[in-house]
Amino acid sequence: MLAAAQKDSSSFKLGAYIDTYYATYTDSVGSGKFQKFPASSPRSNTFGVNIAQVSMQYNSSKIRSAITLHAGDIPTAAWSPVYNYIQEAYAGVKLCKNLWVDGGFFKTHIGTEALLPKDNIASSISIITFYEPWWQAGGRLTYRPNEKFQVALYLVNGYNQFVGVNKNKAAGLAVSYALGDKGSIAYNNFISDDTPDNVHVSHTRFLNNLVFTYTFFKKLTVLAGMDIITQQHSKLSDSTKAAIINSYILTLKYQFTKPWSIYTRGEIFNDPSGFLTGTIVDANGYLTGYIMGGITLGTEFKPTVSSYIRLEGRQLNMDEGQNIFYTDGKFVNKRGELAITLGIWF
Repeated sequence: MLAAAQKDSSSFKLGAYIDTYYATYTDSVGSGKFQKFPASSPRSNTFGVNIAQVSMQYNSSKIRSAITLHAGDIPTAAWSPVYNYIQEAYAGVKLCKNLWVDGGFFKTHIGTEALLPKDNIASSISIITFYEPWWQAGGRLTYRPNEKFQVALYLVNGYNQFVGVNKNKAAGLAVSYALGDKGSIAYNNFISDDTPDNVHVSHTRFLNNLVFTYTFFKKLTVLAGMDIITQQHSKLSDSTKAAIINSYILTLKYQFTKPWSIYTRGEIFNDPSGFLTGTIVDANGYLTGYIMGGITLGTEFKPTVSSYIRLEGRQLNMDEGQNIFYTDGKFVNKRGELAITLGIWF
């Protein structure tokens, strides 16, 4: 009986996380309003709470489950309007050795960056991360034969859908391989078509995401990501053809001492047909989607392994003529931002 009990050992874990901020932006959207691309620290000239969440997890040799409830400016600004208070809620069973099936609400498997500031090098997220799917509802099949390799298959309601908007379903793949204890390489994809049922032209979207992370010399961490997204019948100049988005992220973090580090991130995002961002008329009178780049600089101090204080600045630059920001009484194509964030979790 003792051996059986040890073999089927189980665990129950409670956790919590809170991230607070003060931020300022050069874009004048008005007091208390969310900035464009709202996610982390989305309000200017105000103190706020990015996220406050509580989570519960249960794990045993044959079943598992998790639920996380959240509130704050990140869920209000950027999370699903349906079941807005739920970040994840799923249950799973072990089918056989190394193979699990889970069902419910999941955080996304897509992206170079994660949802929560504590899981990223920077507190702000890149533009491509903002437009990638963040939440999904459906089923997941996970196979992990060893500590290095894992593959997961997803069948979900749609692109950023807790509740489906049509009769179609979306599918995704996540493959990761650990490069020892210093890094990993991963490939993720997502295939969806959220076209309304009464529209007979398909708009199948195929998202491909490649992620590489590695720590050199125990101090320099490199995180690189690339996204290529296509969508049928969406090219701005010819709606019979597919449109393409390409995006690139490079983040570097240097650990001066155990608690103190600095980091920088460069990002490029191109959606010329606007099938994710929507379209605007630029200063030259042309209809276009968003084309932009950005640079982020920051420093982090970690008093403990589960806390941080970050001071971070970023500038976003739209393509020439894409004057979507408003500064000093005129529309401009760039935005500056500065934020200090403080996070603790257990």
